Amino acid sequence: MNSLWLVIGSLAAFAVSYRLYGSFLAAKVAMLDDRRLTPAHRLNDGVDYHPTNRLVLFGHHFAAIAGPGPLVGPVLAAQWGYAPGFIWIVIGACLAGAVHDFVILLASVRQDGLSLPKIARANIGAFSGITTSVATLFIIITILASIGIVVVNALSESSWGMFTIVVTIPAALATGFWMYKVRPGKVVEASVIGVTIVMLGVFLGKPFADSGLSHWLLFDKSTLALMLPIYAFIASILPVWVLMCPRDYLSSYMKIGVMVVLAVGIFVAHPTLKMPATTPFLNGGPVVSGPVWPFVCIVIMCGALSGFHALIASGTTPKMLYRESDIKPIAYGAMVVEGFVAVTALVAACALQPGDYFAINVAQDKPAQRSAYVQMIQTTRAEHGWDLTPKELPELERATGEKLVGRVGGAVTLAVGMAKVFSNMMKGLTGYWYHFVIMFEALFILTLLETGTRVARFVFQESVVEFSPRAQTAGKPSWGLNIGMSLLTCCAWGYLLYTGNINTLWRMLGISNQLLAAIALAVGTTYLLNHAPKRSHALCTGIPFVFVVVTVLTAGVESVLGWWRQIPSAEPAEQFSLQLMCWLASIMLALTCVIVLDAIRKWRSILASPTASATAPAVTETA
Repeated sequence: MNSLWLVIGSLAAFAVSYRLYGSFLAAKVAMLDDRRLTPAHRLNDGVDYHPTNRLVLFGHHFAAIAGPGPLVGPVLAAQWGYAPGFIWIVIGACLAGAVHDFVILLASVRQDGLSLPKIARANIGAFSGITTSVATLFIIITILASIGIVVVNALSESSWGMFTIVVTIPAALATGFWMYKVRPGKVVEASVIGVTIVMLGVFLGKPFADSGLSHWLLFDKSTLALMLPIYAFIASILPVWVLMCPRDYLSSYMKIGVMVVLAVGIFVAHPTLKMPATTPFLNGGPVVSGPVWPFVCIVIMCGALSGFHALIASGTTPKMLYRESDIKPIAYGAMVVEGFVAVTALVAACALQPGDYFAINVAQDKPAQRSAYVQMIQTTRAEHGWDLTPKELPELERATGEKLVGRVGGAVTLAVGMAKVFSNMMKGLTGYWYHFVIMFEALFILTLLETGTRVARFVFQESVVEFSPRAQTAGKPSWGLNIGMSLLTCCAWGYLLYTGNINTLWRMLGISNQLLAAIALAVGTTYLLNHAPKRSHALCTGIPFVFVVVTVLTAGVESVLGWWRQIPSAEPAEQFSLQLMCWLASIMLALTCVIVLDAIRKWRSILASPTASATAPAVTETA
């Protein structure tokens, strides 16, 4: 099948959805009003609350929500063929993910930029507020560890990749100081400076890797697993304008630019999708062991529906929103753009030869793994007549200068697929394209790590202040509390990162993420029942809520049972990891069920009461 059908069809769906459904949410459900002063103005402290230009904030929000999910998830889901992932991305992004992000950002902006647990407490009750705090902390820590392992696998033993990532730090610092201190408001000038430095990092990476200095940036997986939490700790306590906002701004538009170039490449090369619409692995395969449902909705999170977005929409973004009308492009708009990113990633993976795809994505480091891979190829050929022998892999390894066999996790597969599409337009640059894609994948994961750590700090701080008001200084958490909570968060997810592996952590990421989405949709539905002009508007989040709860509980129970059955035959080093995953997943499933039941109780109470006359919320005039 020609890949253009997927690209054009998804673009049309996203554009219509944004124009019609997004406008309905803004005008009829939320009744956005720019006369209402946002928390960024009312509570401006120059650290967390800071009015931010809409384009810059879009960049931060998009970079924060679009971590590895829309890039890696569709690549892993290609195991089932292109059809299941494409259908879920388009429908999920338009009708579930974008609504989820919009409503949570709205609720947080209208309530002083409060985090998701605080919104739950205000709209459902104190019990759900406390339970959501505990569940959110569990989920954030699991998510951060899970995405961290992707960048560890992608950058290990790669001095070229590390060099490009290191260069982005001075690029972001220079952009931030130019934009906020040297030439305030000169966004274009700052952008030119930052992008120039970043691109220099990409092109100078190869000479550096070939020089005698390359060993200084050559790290193994264990070292990287220690370095990432340290970096996230430092980044999360700095003021948002120093590193986070400018880096997110640069990386988001770089990501959009890369996806635009990829889309142009697809239009020019219009590669044929080598992967069929559906494969023989619909009931489980070598990349993802679970069946297509519910696990396509678990593997593809960001890009369709992601609970992590609720943490950003109730964490950093509402504290920087300049005006209410910015909610639609930042929340709904960023989500559908992310959906398109997911579609292009799916196309890049499915354009590879199936044999090359599985050779890269199936672990082959150990003799038992290699034997299982060979057996899979033989069984698939004998039972389904599908030849999965690698076709172009040796040439791809030569062109990229990297060993590709068994590089699991999806990031390498995406980089190879995109480099192949790009090289059709510009011959002889496959190695540069490959490392450029690895760089911007890692860049977005690092953005997610620092933003997620900051959000976890917010949740920790709000919980501490509940019991000890003295932890605040002038109404804001003290610097000591900022540092302490950031350190605690980084130690927690850093431990899971150091001791985990991609097989358990990525599955945990999907389950945790969608459990958080279920919690956020429950909170959002309650908020709409309480505040929307019509109670029927709560169906906007209520219908996705029902689907997500059924899907994620099914996937969670199947995963816990599967991991528990693996424990007796697992190696001693893996047994504790599997047991820990089982307990963490079970705790998160139980907490989510408690919140869902409490939300349903609240809904019954609201619906049993007389309908209040719809009145516009009070407006605070701007100065």
